[in-house]
Amino acid sequence: KLEEFLNFTQLKPSLKEVILLNYYTVGLWWSKEMNFSLVQLSGFMDLLNFLLENLSEKYMTLGDNLKELGRAMAGIGETDSERSGDLNLFSIEQAKAIIVYL
Repeated sequence: KLEEFLNFTQLKPSLKEVILLNYYTVGLWWSKEMNFSLVQLSGFMDLLNFLLENLSEKYMTLGDNLKELGRAMAGIGETDSERSGDLNLFSIEQAKAIIVYL
């Protein structure tokens, strides 16, 4: 199903497609093991995609990508709506687990 979602239609997938399929499959299973809700699971998969795009399309260094991760996760657990980002759907404990996973 994930192959279809990622539009991998070749009979013999390329190494790049196999790596991408593995990247998202492992992330999906990890988030399921964390018992994320569907909204959290979607947010986590968006985060995986965001970080991968930073590397593959913007050619960010690992350090710059980690800074982007920090900005994306800033405000988790805070009630100030200006500080809380799109990822405020995670608890502080879940955010810490995400950082360890990544």
